[in-house]
Amino acid sequence: MFRWPISVYYEDTDAGGVVYHSNYLNFFERARSEWLKAIHVKQTELLQQDTAFVVKHATLDFKRPAKFEQNLIVESSVIDMRKTSLTFEQQLLDEEGNCYCSGEIIVVCVALSRMRPKAIPMHIAKELKGGS
Repeated sequence: MFRWPISVYYEDTDAGGVVYHSNYLNFFERARSEWLKAIHVKQTELLQQDTAFVVKHATLDFKRPAKFEQNLIVESSVIDMRKTSLTFEQQLLDEEGNCYCSGEIIVVCVALSRMRPKAIPMHIAKELKGGS
């Protein structure tokens, strides 16, 4: 599991100070990007190697509204890993463990030049499996 702190900024909210629904996807994306950084994967290097991760499918379940100036945490876990794809379970939580939004996100590793699936690089798969 990977945990990443999120602060809710004014730009994340609607006129009522509540997080706009599509911004939960942004929070989850930031956490996945930070996870890659934490395991020493540079996305710029992946791009130079004709490799990227793209979202294939996302399912969100909104539990309660997150609001302006809240400090929250995104918890991310890989719940399924295949040759070319990863399925993440992600939750946006407060410090007490209350869930604001949960999601299941499927990302596919692709060769950018062809926009076709390709195998997840071994060093990334190894790290996401826990370094085993």
